[in-house]
Amino acid sequence: MINFQFFPRSHGVTPRIREIIECFKAVDNEKDASVHLKSNDMLALVRPHLEQIGFTVETGKAKDEQIFVPVLFSENDEVDKSFAADALSDDHKIVIEVEAGRAVRNNQFLKDIFQACMMYEVEYLVIAVLNEYSFMNSGKQQVAYDYQAVKTFLETLYVSNRLQLPLKGILLIGY
Repeated sequence: MINFQFFPRSHGVTPRIREIIECFKAVDNEKDASVHLKSNDMLALVRPHLEQIGFTVETGKAKDEQIFVPVLFSENDEVDKSFAADALSDDHKIVIEVEAGRAVRNNQFLKDIFQACMMYEVEYLVIAVLNEYSFMNSGKQQVAYDYQAVKTFLETLYVSNRLQLPLKGILLIGY
């Protein structure tokens, strides 16, 4: 089941953000709910839908298959620093990151937020994480609830108002 929450909660989703949600909903029935997909597997499922609405989507981990978004420019307007993104809208205003098991355990969602804040022209970040997944830890089966954990973090970030992000909004999707 696809869950989503847009931040700040005082704003609704834009039509463009709604299209992204619909892309994830379209593949929800295609994926096997009993299998915990890796992030690249989920990205591969959603890729044709995102491309159909004007996104460029990473096709692999080789340099020519990745999407690089400028961060810093050097002399003569050359890109000096860039960060890779899983997908980028045709107007360069929306970046999408699809995560799996390491979203919370390795704080990958925090890195995604930081990098999106540094990316030139980016106004919105979409972070897709697993709703929940099972994993072994010290020989014991455990369950992580990444969507809820990231949602709570973002809620705290926006409600506390102690840190101002340069983004117009963040969409969290749980898949």
